Amino acid sequence: MAVALTSLSHGAGCGCKIGAGDLRPIVATLPRPTDPRVLVGADTSDDAGVVRLTDELAIVQTVDFFTPIVDDPYAFGRIAATNALSDIYAMGATPVSCLNLVAFPLETLGAELLTEILRGGADAAQAAGASIVGGHSIDDPEPKYGMAVTGTVHPDRVLTNAGGRPGDVLVLTKPLGAGAVATAIKRGIADEALVARGVEVMTTLNATAGRQAVAAGAHAVTDVTGFGLVNHLNELATASGVAAELDAAAVPAIDGVLELLAAGQAIAGGSRRNRAFAEDHHARFADDVDEARRWLVTDAMTSGGLLVAVAPGHEGEVDGWVVGRLVDGPPGLVTVR
Repeated sequence: MAVALTSLSHGAGCGCKIGAGDLRPIVATLPRPTDPRVLVGADTSDDAGVVRLTDELAIVQTVDFFTPIVDDPYAFGRIAATNALSDIYAMGATPVSCLNLVAFPLETLGAELLTEILRGGADAAQAAGASIVGGHSIDDPEPKYGMAVTGTVHPDRVLTNAGGRPGDVLVLTKPLGAGAVATAIKRGIADEALVARGVEVMTTLNATAGRQAVAAGAHAVTDVTGFGLVNHLNELATASGVAAELDAAAVPAIDGVLELLAAGQAIAGGSRRNRAFAEDHHARFADDVDEARRWLVTDAMTSGGLLVAVAPGHEGEVDGWVVGRLVDGPPGLVTVR
């Protein structure tokens, strides 16, 4: 009998992340690197670290892993790897090498299932033009999989989340709602078509979006994952020293997700934490923003798209949806209209 992977996880995909409200004060106590070669560290909550090796070459490093978000092991592997690779694209870089990270109850679930997870990850890495050069595994009753990824970029061409300017247009390159899809799967209310649509979104590499952001002269970029659109936009706006306006009605959703959210049937625990943190700290929702849209912009997304801030007139150079803009105002404040 096939094992439903999501039944083994306490929180699906990026929804299992420690909440931003709990994590940020912990990270704030940690020492910061003083090496001048470090171009991007943890200070701005960016997607990856960047270290200059030469005047012509910098390495970009990231790591991401999580619990199963779908029941199919091959799809889980592809999603987890695609999600990890996304951080490299968000920095304007090219992925080069990957290390597998595996936590798995091999004795109870068996080698065949793990092989499928790793095959999915390998196919995603191959599609990205990156090589898997090793990894590490531990025995764990709750399955987890992901990758550490290294990429390269010219030091003068790094994209960060800190360069946004007032007036910039915000373009989102993938629809939201993976957190709702995963919750629907765990609750047995997701049909095959909904799952297929969610998997398609989550296994689409951000390679094209990354190249388009570079070509469009993007001022700031981040990818949208477990903290939700509003909180990742807050990080970008804070790092850039600006405020932001988000058009809730313009934010795209995976087909079928808004109906689930409106009915209150598939709200992920991570999404609840995201919304509470946003409302308590930096987000202001207009009264006419309906509940489904409030949950969508705080959805604990897994392997989401890039959020790209570009100068007005360049938004058409990035495939996606215009969802808002950056404005003068208190750094990090996000007004959802």
